[in-house]
Amino acid sequence: MKLCTFTIDDTTKTGIVVGDQVIETGVPGTMIDLIRDWDSLKSELEERASRGGGIPLSSVKLEAPVPRPGKIFAIGLNYADHIEESGLGTPERQVWFTKAQTSVNGPYDPVLIARGTATADYEAELVAVIGKGGKHLDASEAPTAIFGYCVGNDFTERMWQHAVPQWSLGKSFDTHAPMGPWIVTADELGDPHDLGIRCYVNGEERQNSNTRHLVYNVWQQVEHLSVGMTLEPGDCLFTGTPGGIGAAMDPRRFLQPGDVVRTEIDHLGHIEGTMVAED
Repeated sequence: MKLCTFTIDDTTKTGIVVGDQVIETGVPGTMIDLIRDWDSLKSELEERASRGGGIPLSSVKLEAPVPRPGKIFAIGLNYADHIEESGLGTPERQVWFTKAQTSVNGPYDPVLIARGTATADYEAELVAVIGKGGKHLDASEAPTAIFGYCVGNDFTERMWQHAVPQWSLGKSFDTHAPMGPWIVTADELGDPHDLGIRCYVNGEERQNSNTRHLVYNVWQQVEHLSVGMTLEPGDCLFTGTPGGIGAAMDPRRFLQPGDVVRTEIDHLGHIEGTMVAED
């Protein structure tokens, strides 16, 4: 099933995407509430989807599927080609940083280049959305802890990222975590470790890889994070980016106002945003 958050007539709701239609779930609250109560809602929503009767997707504004995740974590240096282009060795331990809730952005919304900065960069990523979650999860338990997956881009302000050892500030600028366009539930997608992932800037292919090349796979990521914290419904994990970032090019190619960045992942869809200079 494909589940989205959308706005129509100034009201934001959760919906089921069927073809080019969206069907209101009728579930009160946000996507986090829906995820939390999924076991009791799933059969009813499947029945609702089978009846059809939705409204055109083109008539609504798609928002980030989880507009306000409780936690957003992202792993760095998790594809071999990205590690090579960064000039660093393969990390012996997983390298994690956080992204602020305020960095969340809709799948087709503009992406800000912050005032006074000039080194905005893209990072195409598969995003895992936590469902049941839990703590001290073994890798074998991870598949049942995840609700679903969506497309994301870990936009980064490189000057701010590399000015200090801790990356979170440079990763947390407003609008720098677009996600969507919907969540594909884990039972529909199956194994997330064989998905083509690509990023284009103004139609030029910049990144092209496959999630089979993750250094630490999604299950290992869930196991590692859940040692220290309880993963909760709606938490979002950015699972790493492949090679091809602008900062690694010679000469470097950072994003400019007007650039259109498209990120796509097999079976999940695509997101696309235009870079806009902050006033």
